[in-house]
Amino acid sequence: MPTPVDQRKQPADRAVATLPEQTFDAILFVSFGGPEGMDDVLPFLENVTRGRGVPRDRLLEVAHHYELFAGVSPLNEQNRALIAAVEPELHSRGVDLPVYLGNRNWHPFLADTMRQMRDGGVRRALAVFTSAYSSYSGCRQYREDLFRAQQEVGDDAPEVPRLRMFFNHPGFIAANVDRVRAGIEELPDGPLHIAFTAHSIPVAMARSCAYEAQLEETARLVAEAVGVDDWAVVYQSRSGSPQVPWLGPDVSDHLAEVAARGIRNVVAAPTGFVSDHIEVLYDLDVEARAAADALGLAFARAKTAGTHPAFVSGLADLIVERMTLGAERPALGRLGPSHDVCAPDCCLPGSGRPSPWDAPD
Repeated sequence: MPTPVDQRKQPADRAVATLPEQTFDAILFVSFGGPEGMDDVLPFLENVTRGRGVPRDRLLEVAHHYELFAGVSPLNEQNRALIAAVEPELHSRGVDLPVYLGNRNWHPFLADTMRQMRDGGVRRALAVFTSAYSSYSGCRQYREDLFRAQQEVGDDAPEVPRLRMFFNHPGFIAANVDRVRAGIEELPDGPLHIAFTAHSIPVAMARSCAYEAQLEETARLVAEAVGVDDWAVVYQSRSGSPQVPWLGPDVSDHLAEVAARGIRNVVAAPTGFVSDHIEVLYDLDVEARAAADALGLAFARAKTAGTHPAFVSGLADLIVERMTLGAERPALGRLGPSHDVCAPDCCLPGSGRPSPWDAPD
C-alpha cells in the first residue's frame, strides 16, 4: 500500500531513517546536467523536455544556442570544479567523506551515481543541490529525481536528505557581493542600475513556493552591501506555451525600461544561478548584451558564485552544520535560515501532475 503522505518526510528520504539524523557516509552534489559536445545536445534536450510535448522545431532552435558554444555547457565542468574546491574545505573541518555528482538530465545520471554509492557501501548521503532557492524545479523536483533513482536501484539504495537552501547564507551573499562589485568596476561613473536575474518559472508554480521572496531577499542583501539603491529582480530563460503566465519582467524588456529612465549603466547579476551554464551565457552574454548595446547602455555581466572562496567555504560550513547536533544556523536578512526537511506540500509544481509522493513503496 502507498505510505500516507503525512507519514513521509520528503521523497528522497525513507519513512524511517536507518541512521541517526546527523550521520552521513557520503556527500552527493545534485545538478541539472548539460551536454559536453554537439552529439550530446539533442539527446540532452530530449531528456529535459520528455513528456512535455515540445515540438522538435523548438528543440532545434534551442540547440542553436549550444552551437554557439560548440555544444558544450560549462555546467558539468563547473560542478566538478566546485566539488574539487569543497573537498579540501571539508577535510580542513574534519569531514573525510566521498563526494559524488549526479545529474537530472545528463551523465552522470542520478540512478547511475546512486548505484555507485550503494556498491561503495553508502547508506546515507547528504544531497547538496546546485540551487540556492526553494521552487519546484530547484528543490522538490530534485527530491523526486532522487526518489525515482532510489526506486530504480532498489531497497538498498541510500537515504538522501538534502542540505538547506542557502539563498541568504553569508557565504553565498559574500560571493555575490564580490561578483557584483567586480561588475560595477567595469562600468564608467554615473547612475547605475543592477538587474538581478533568475530563471523564470510559471506563475502557478511560484504561488506554491518561496522563490520570489527568496530572490528578492538575496538581491536586497547584495544591493545594500554594494551601496546601490536602484535595483530590481528580473527574469530570463522563459519557455513553454505563451498562453501560460510566467514570472516577469524579462531582462531584455527591463533594460528598455531602465534606458527610458535615463540610466546608462547596468550590471546584470545572475544571483538566481549558482554557476554559469548555457542559459546564463546565451540569455545574458548574447541576448541581453545585444539589447543593451541597441539601447546605448553600458552593460556588465557579473559572474555567478561558482567557485568563489566565500561560497565554497560556506558550502562546507553548511555541510558541517547539517552533521552537527545543535549547530548554529547562520542566515542574513529578514527570512532566517531555511528548513532542513520539506513539508509534504512544499514547492508543488502548480500543474496538478502526480508526484512520487503517491507512489507505492
